[in-house]
Parts: sequence; structure tokens; C-alpha cells
Amino acid sequence: MAIGTPTAHRTLDALIIGAGVAGLYQLHLLREQGLNVRVFETAADVGGTWYWNRYPGARFDSEAYIYQYLFSEDLYKNWSWSQRFPDQPEIERWMHYVADSLDLRRDISFSTTVTSAEYDEKSGRWTVRTDSGEVVDTQFLITCCGMLSAPLQDLFPGQQDFAGQIFHTSRWPREGAEIAGKRVGVIGTGATGIQVIQTIVDEVADLTVFVRTPQYALPMKNPSYSADDVAAYKARFEELRSTLPHTFTGFEYDFRYVWDELTPEQRREVLEEIYENGSLQLWLASFAEMFFDEAVSDEISEFVREKMRARLVDPELCRLLIPEDYGFGTHRVPLETGYLEVYHRPNVTAVGVRENPISRIVPEGVLLADGTLYELDVIILATGFDAGTGALTRIDIRGVGGRSLKDDWSRDIRTTMGLMVHGYPNMLTTAVPLAPSAALCNMTTCLQQQTEWIDECIRYMRKNGYTVIEATEEGEAAWVSHHDETAAANLISKTNSWYTGSNVEGKPRRVLSYTGGVGTYREKTLEAAAAGYKGFELR
Repeated sequence: MAIGTPTAHRTLDALIIGAGVAGLYQLHLLREQGLNVRVFETAADVGGTWYWNRYPGARFDSEAYIYQYLFSEDLYKNWSWSQRFPDQPEIERWMHYVADSLDLRRDISFSTTVTSAEYDEKSGRWTVRTDSGEVVDTQFLITCCGMLSAPLQDLFPGQQDFAGQIFHTSRWPREGAEIAGKRVGVIGTGATGIQVIQTIVDEVADLTVFVRTPQYALPMKNPSYSADDVAAYKARFEELRSTLPHTFTGFEYDFRYVWDELTPEQRREVLEEIYENGSLQLWLASFAEMFFDEAVSDEISEFVREKMRARLVDPELCRLLIPEDYGFGTHRVPLETGYLEVYHRPNVTAVGVRENPISRIVPEGVLLADGTLYELDVIILATGFDAGTGALTRIDIRGVGGRSLKDDWSRDIRTTMGLMVHGYPNMLTTAVPLAPSAALCNMTTCLQQQTEWIDECIRYMRKNGYTVIEATEEGEAAWVSHHDETAAANLISKTNSWYTGSNVEGKPRRVLSYTGGVGTYREKTLEAAAAGYKGFELR
């Protein structure tokens, strides 16, 4: 029970943290129910990940026409994308269009960070505090903070001593960074690092890329859309609305081939055809066996390596930039445009830091363990995120008996379907572990499903006179067991990446995203709801 709770400045039915893809839709849904609801957002505007990630080269790698809200045909059709994979400025404009079309801004507090939330067992409500000193009393606390929104920024000793500019990609200055003609270092070659590197190479004087973990990368084909192209994808609205929620990954394409049913020649033909598509289809819609069968994984991985070798040519670059110790698709797969060719430029240096890691940041630049110093003017940290958990553990969230979510998740990362955590009544969650989120999921598909489930849950409670819902200990244990059993059957669980939390020292190891498929997850959550919210206690 909360003790000494100050008088609330505001009373709500529901408080939503975050004004990104999930938060905006959650606000719209709950307002349609007639609830008194408000969003609190750290950023100065809407957009979530598309507000924060404004680094050069940031863009979709889901096709634009599926990275959409599907609840309103008018909302879908009254916006026209310019490309297959638009860039961040266009995406941010789309987020503004959504917020303005639905008149959402009037119920959003911008530039306001939720710092703590405490559950009161006596009242069955949450007391939420913000950095502006506001205190809010709310029945429901709904987290729409995003899977990849807690940047890993303070990683190296001496960062504060660097004489130039140093910043994480997700905190790229809104006014822009002065990189023209500068000596720039990029630490990290994941999906974000790749986008930055290939985009800024023409602008900087010298580019030094610090490579620890090489990535399988697929070439992006990004045609501009004509009026006819736009009309064609808009004509598919009903088809996409009916199919996307039920595919394995929430994309329009799904796994179509069975490895053992094809000859080696036919398999190669399929791989070549899909590779030429210039999308994530090779990863998400070729052969599902790559996730379960090491022999299939090895063959498809070697196919991608072969493509990369042909472009890199240089044996040392191949050693640094082509993975050999994990299979294609078991880490996040980036799309790229001319990225590999960047390393042939005379102003680009690739520095391997796996055997000779970064020791510290010094005023002059980056110092490696062997004493080598790379002098730089700007350091860009493409160093990833504390995925899934970080956005919530950076808030002081206290549940039943004062238990701390940060402490609970530091021991074991557990949720019920990624929608609630036992011991935290009336806290409903999106984009957290053990649901399809970020990995193997088109985010708009998954976030719409989760927010709609939350909306229907609250509607059911109001209709039937319930005021509190809590995930049961037994229900959570059952879901964790199912999640782990599903994950253990695939090769993702056997690798080290942010998918398993291994990029954060001390983080409990668990495959963070549900790997049983978006369509399967949807069915299981709807079955629980239809059974009177099985796995949850209503009172």
C-alpha cells in the first residue's frame, strides 16, 4: 500500500506513457470508450521512435503500406507514401497526420517524463509522478514506451572527457550535427549503424567504423511511388487488414516453401528470386526451417555470405564484416543501400574491436586496448538499446507490497503474454518481453493488436463491474513456460544479441520476443479473453 501519498493534481481513468505508434492508438481507443485518459510523453512531439531516431539515413525497413493503422480506411487512404521505404522526416510527418486527424494532441502532455508509479492496494489505483512535479491518480497505467527506446549511451570510460561531439543515434540533435568535413567515428554496425554509415560517408572527411559483431545485410530496393503505385496499394486495404494480423510476422508475406520438398537447384532458385526482391522477405518469408534446422541455417547463411563476399572482395574486410559464428536470421537483419561498398572508399577505415576492444574514450578520440588511438572530431554511438525492459526499469514502478519492477526484472524477465506482470495490478503493457515486439514482427501489426486487446479488456471490466485486473502467478508461469518452450526450439535462443538481452551486462537471459508467430499470439490472447480472461484475476 502506498504510504504518505501526496494529493493528486489530476485524476484519470487511464494514464498512458508514450505517444508513439501504440500510445496514439491507445489514446484514441480509450477516448472512444468515454474514458478520461491522458498521455505523458518525454519528447516535445508525437512519434515515439520516429521522433527520437532522426539520424541520417533513418527509414522504414517494413514496406510503408503495411506500416499503417488498419482500423480506419479513411486514415489509411488519406495519406500517400512517396517510396517503398520512406525516410524519417516523411514518417514523422505521417505520425503528425495521424495525431492531427484524430485530434489527439489535446490529451497529450509533451516534454513530460513519468518518473515513478506506485500502486495503492487499498484504492486499487496508481499514483504517478512526473519530472514536472505533477502527481496523477489513475485507475489504469498503460505503458506504450516502445521495445527499443532505452538507449545504451554510457558504455565507455571517459566519454565525458571527449573534446568533440559524442551522442547516441537515438539522441541525434534536432538541430543537426556538424559532421561535414570532420573526422567521424561510428561505434556499432547493427541496423542503425549501417544506415548512418552509408548515409554520411559522402559528407565527412574521414570515417572510422568500429566493428565488433558483423551483420548479415540484405540490399534494399526502394523505388519511388507513382500515383498508380499509390492507388494500387490503397486498393489492397481490405486484403491487408484481413491478412496482416494472421501471418507469422505481421508482414504481408509469409513462409511459402518447404525445404525438403525442393531440390537443391530449386532451393537456390527460390533464394535468388527472393534476394532480388530487395526487402526482408529472405528473412521472413523464405524457409522457416532456417530457424530450427542447423543444416538449413548453414546453407542459407552461406548463400548470404557469398553475396557479401562478392561485393566486399577484400579478405580482411570479409573477415571483419561477414558473420561466421551465428546463422542468418537469428539476429536482427538490416537492409542496406551501398553499405558494403563504403569500405572501399579511401576515407573509410574499418577497425575490428572484438579481439582488441575499445578501452576508453579520451579527449582526442577512441583508445583501444593495445594503445592504438583514433583521433576524431565526432563520435556516433550506434550501440543499441536495453530492449524490452529498459524503458520501464528506468521508471521507479512499485507494485503490490512495494515490489519494484526493476528489481523483479533484474532477477527474471517475466510477463503474461506481454500484456501484464504479476504483482502489478491494472498496469497494462505493450511492446514488452514475451509478446511479439521488434523481433520477427511488423511493429504496427503487433502494437495494434496489443492496444486493441487492452481496450477490449477495459471495456469488459467496465461492463461487468470490475475495477481491478491482475495477472495471476499461475497464469504467468504458464505463459513463461510456453514462451520458453517455443523459443528453445529455435536457433535464436542459442545466439547472443539484444534478442536475448545479452547486449546488456547482467541482464537475465531470455528470448525477449515471442517466437511462436504473430497470428498464433493473437489467437492465444483472444482465447484468454474469450474464456473470461483466463490467466488473470478480475475483482
